[in-house]
Amino acid sequence: QVQLQESGPGLVKSSQTLSLTCTVSGGPITSNGFYWFWIRQPPGKGLEWIGYSAPSGATYYNPSLKSRTSISRDTSKNQFTLQLTSVTPEDTGVYYCARVHQMSITTMTSRPTKAAGYWGQGTQVTVFS
Repeated sequence: QVQLQESGPGLVKSSQTLSLTCTVSGGPITSNGFYWFWIRQPPGKGLEWIGYSAPSGATYYNPSLKSRTSISRDTSKNQFTLQLTSVTPEDTGVYYCARVHQMSITTMTSRPTKAAGYWGQGTQVTVFS
């Protein structure tokens, strides 16, 4: 069974870059048919997809965050990472990584749900001024 674990700093200063890593076990991140997402949930709000990486390594981003987002991967470590630049307190929230089957991409990019795929437990990130 695939498992995902987010890691990274829990506190980030405004204007700096948020960097998180998702470590995957139980299957390679290059597996065909599966896509690797970053999602977040600000306090009191719903889930918001940030971006995802395809088996080929191609990346796709939420248009609202695209200018500040970068997703990369290290296949030798079976990890993928998120970088979000120029953060503000509005970027505070719980950040999740997830593995999603290609048939659920439309769902995840319209209304993300934990029912789609395997998710990490999430990590709290707080941006302070």
